[in-house]
Amino acid sequence: MENGGGKTFELVVNQGPPTLVPPAEETEKGLYFLSNLDQNIAVVVRTIYCFKSEERGNEKASQVIKDALSKVLVHYYPLAGRLAISPEMKLIVDCTGEGGVFVEAEANCRIDEIGDNTKPDPVTLGKLVYDIPGAKHILEIPPLVAQVTKFKCGGFVLGLCMNHCMFDGLGAMEFVNAWGETARGLPLNVPPFKDRTILKARIPPQIEFPHYEFAEIEDISNTFDLYKEEMLYRSFCFDPEKIEQLKKRAMEDGVLQKCTSFEVLSAFVWKARSQALKLKPDQQTKLLFAVDGRSRFNPPLPEGYFGNGIVLTNSLCFSGELVKKPLSFAVGLVQDAINMVTDSYMRSALDYFEVTRSRPSLAATLLITTWSRLSFHTTDFGWGEPILSGPVALPEKEVTLFLSHGEKRKSINVLLGLPASVMKTFQELMKI
Repeated sequence: MENGGGKTFELVVNQGPPTLVPPAEETEKGLYFLSNLDQNIAVVVRTIYCFKSEERGNEKASQVIKDALSKVLVHYYPLAGRLAISPEMKLIVDCTGEGGVFVEAEANCRIDEIGDNTKPDPVTLGKLVYDIPGAKHILEIPPLVAQVTKFKCGGFVLGLCMNHCMFDGLGAMEFVNAWGETARGLPLNVPPFKDRTILKARIPPQIEFPHYEFAEIEDISNTFDLYKEEMLYRSFCFDPEKIEQLKKRAMEDGVLQKCTSFEVLSAFVWKARSQALKLKPDQQTKLLFAVDGRSRFNPPLPEGYFGNGIVLTNSLCFSGELVKKPLSFAVGLVQDAINMVTDSYMRSALDYFEVTRSRPSLAATLLITTWSRLSFHTTDFGWGEPILSGPVALPEKEVTLFLSHGEKRKSINVLLGLPASVMKTFQELMKI
């Protein structure tokens, strides 16, 4: 990794042996139900939180965070269990109370020497998250793995490896913030609501929508071969002025009355990516993104719902249309995809999975995942808020990540990977 001086810097981290941190009190045992919204995204997500306090060194960081983990696991006891497969061949949590995995580590440098971790860098940042040795699949990885790495400057990094089937971004944020509150001796601001059976499929299932999010698109543009090339990862920062310019561009033809930052950025990136990949005009292309369904369910999900409350929605069109038509067309498609997410659509999606057990297909697809609205930066274990927080890597090559950034977090960083031959064109198209 390049640091400020232009020299290549290699982060060296010495990890101690992993230990188990069980809940501080006896907790419920037995099998814990995961809804169909949880089943769909059982991928491991790695994140880091960097802390550096002027008043407080890092000597006690590991102990404080470890002790608080055992206490917060009393409330979040399924995280101390292990993933298993139910008789219906679905993921379920066996609440064994074994505990989360915890590792203490030390780095060979100061925290500011790890460079620009506002963009995912799996090689460097991956050393700050503990990987279970020899794990072949998710059943062999506990739902919660934590590593505290101390740096020579008195700072430290909390690296987490958590399974998305346990919670979505909002749920994960509430958990990490509750863990921080516990470390500071405070009661939980938002106690978890643990009963996921409120999102059980209906009997009999009622599939009322086509659910193109699961549709497999034929790759007539042969992007599959393109993606075998070397991948380049870049981040593009859109400050409030740039976002405002894009909104003006989207609304100048009078088709749209209004549009949000998310809608216009998603449309802009989808359009530019399709153009840079030189998709054939009659190539179908799909945009996938998650919508928070908590307030859209009827009745709404309870506050503190511990589980995935997000539903994937989609937009499908021909690449030729997307590229040639004005930006307002693409923004309109994104708006339609958001408006489609109603209680009946989400219940239908739950039932669709119950019947088909399908996973969303990523062929000829752009999947946008938004972290820009999550307040991970508010997490405080007693060393103040993190100076930086974010993902270690992009989960799939088709994924683009939106992260909030900069002054008052009003800017949005767009992170994505593209084949080397495509990235140059895409970078040109990102200039506004």
